[in-house]
Amino acid sequence: MNKSIYTLILPALLAASVNVAAAEDENKEKSPWKSSIELGFIRTTGNTETQTTALKADATYEVEKWRHTGHAEGYGQQTEDANTGETVVSAERYQLIGKSDYKFTELDYAFGIINLQKDRFSGYEYEHIVSLGYGRKVIKQQNMELDLEIGAGERFYKEDNKDDDNEAILRLAGNYWWQITDNSKFIQELSTEIGETITSNRSVTGIQANINKTLAMKFTYTIRNKSKVPAGTEKTDTEAAMTLVYNF
Repeated sequence: MNKSIYTLILPALLAASVNVAAAEDENKEKSPWKSSIELGFIRTTGNTETQTTALKADATYEVEKWRHTGHAEGYGQQTEDANTGETVVSAERYQLIGKSDYKFTELDYAFGIINLQKDRFSGYEYEHIVSLGYGRKVIKQQNMELDLEIGAGERFYKEDNKDDDNEAILRLAGNYWWQITDNSKFIQELSTEIGETITSNRSVTGIQANINKTLAMKFTYTIRNKSKVPAGTEKTDTEAAMTLVYNF
């Protein structure tokens, strides 16, 4: 019942914000900042099988030689246990990513990235990754771009009820987007961190449809996989999400 109410109220509130933003001067100097907030509902399978709310935020600051990006997301749900009637947390995951790129040329750049992750239902108390490397924009067109990256780093992690651990990793990543039409966009993100003990893979496939200049609907399908997991957890998690995106 509450989810249905939120689904109706949220678009109305954001639409009101859009009307205010549309009244601003469109001819003002372009800002180096680009930000967005996403709110929606997710259905997950794997270690967590439930429906839950999600909140994501992205920010980019780009000037001539530097590009800084930040990403934060979290979701969780509290449900009532059918047997005890007690309220329990059935899903809870947080992620914070900070990345800086230094552009040598229009196509080549060096990067540094910090990825902090905590998922209560993964069998790991936390998993953090720090990496440095080289990236190249192998496709750069008006309606399409593809970045490929390679780097080395360190993974810091802790299994539930065990000691802290760490290992060196090789990081490979790709980021592709295609502006299909003026109002629709396809995205594909791939990354893998290869370590001596654990190899982690992540794939995000998405379609974004613009409602207007600041509001859009976004559909994504995420796959997370680990080569080694603690007993009682699954190697692969999937996440199908529909979110409302507000750009500002």
